[in-house]
Amino acid sequence: MPSGRVHEAINLSVLGVACVAYIAYKPSLGLSEPLALAFAGSYLLGTFLVTPDLDLAENRVRAKGRWGVVGFFWIPYGLMFAHRGLSHTWLAGPLTRVAYMGVVGFLLYGLARALLGYLGVHLELGAHWQAPPSDVLWALVLGYYTSQWLHLIADGIWPDTDFRYARRRRR
Repeated sequence: MPSGRVHEAINLSVLGVACVAYIAYKPSLGLSEPLALAFAGSYLLGTFLVTPDLDLAENRVRAKGRWGVVGFFWIPYGLMFAHRGLSHTWLAGPLTRVAYMGVVGFLLYGLARALLGYLGVHLELGAHWQAPPSDVLWALVLGYYTSQWLHLIADGIWPDTDFRYARRRRR
């Protein structure tokens, strides 16, 4: 199986080809720069920070190391998921990482709000947040999933893995 460096090299090579194609065919593609940047940004996030190999986070994993001092937040994720199990499926795998980040973020926000409330400081972020336009949101999702899928293809895991995994769990 490829190492983290090989996964990154594959993903960066594909992104490079996609960028050249975007520049060459931009007028006929009809994609705006915000969409291309949203795709590329989430693709790079999925390549370097939020990879399927975070299910090994209790060990030394390049993606966990890139999180710096907060990389330890990925250790519970690594303990919850077996390597190349549910976290290495085409649909559910990427969702497990997004959901995990959402839960951790929600818990950290609640903790910060409680601690600051105890100190007399009011923390409210919801009123200032605005969702991106739907086309940008889709570009973000597509970029993230594409990076994850290239990782899985390099690992020899094909799209029918989700169904085989579900069927195996029912038995």
